[in-house]
Amino acid sequence: MITLASDFGSPYPAAMKGVICRESGARIEDVAHDLPRQDVRAAAFWLTQTLPYFPPAVHCVVVDPGVGTDRAALVVRAGEHALVGPDNGVLLPVARELATSGGRRDTVEHGSASPDSQARQDAVETFTWAYDDPASSTFHGRDVFAPAAATVHETGVEAVETLSRASPTDDYTDLQLPEPAVQADRAAGEVLVVDDFGNAITNVPGEVLADAFGGQVAVDGEPVPVRRAYAELAPGERLVTVGSHGNVELAVNRGRGDDAFGVAAGEGVELSW
Repeated sequence: MITLASDFGSPYPAAMKGVICRESGARIEDVAHDLPRQDVRAAAFWLTQTLPYFPPAVHCVVVDPGVGTDRAALVVRAGEHALVGPDNGVLLPVARELATSGGRRDTVEHGSASPDSQARQDAVETFTWAYDDPASSTFHGRDVFAPAAATVHETGVEAVETLSRASPTDDYTDLQLPEPAVQADRAAGEVLVVDDFGNAITNVPGEVLADAFGGQVAVDGEPVPVRRAYAELAPGERLVTVGSHGNVELAVNRGRGDDAFGVAAGEGVELSW
């Protein structure tokens, strides 16, 4: 299997699929092509929420504001998975998770013990991918990354280092999603992303709300109900909850949490209880 994720919209992914079909026998699965455009961190977050549910695969990811520059192309081996994409950090957060979870997010409960950051990093293998002068300086998804994904698929993830275009490297752009500061009675974090429903997803772990469901917490000093489901409150009411990602999110039943709380991706938020 080769999965495709990008911020391309349509019809650009079709050309990538054509290249892959021409050069491999891979089954192709779309993850998303409406990732926030040119937002590497948001794309990295969403990949951590989607790719761990796939069986072993080659994942081709193209969110590439630096297309056409001298930024490198990478192949990252993460356990039984491989990721192909630009060297801008977008591949690394999910690679660390795939390498240490085996790609079985569905078997890991939120809050369970996980390998420390160094163990996650040590489990990831990175390779620069050499490529010839592509046909286009603006569409490396078609001309660089799709052919690379097809080659890795046909050769096998376990044999990446045998490919003439792949060179092991420790010199690559890393990306670490920000960590919150959690204390006994408060947590200071930030909004990582806002989903299409308007839910403002923070980096604060949902465990901080373990004893708060049915009660309230203060969000930037204002009391807000804590509920397990949106519909536990009337339409239009604000709430704090824990999303499927395991993090605290600021939401509105049948409305937009980002508007109601006045927050956007990258902005800080403080919870207290």
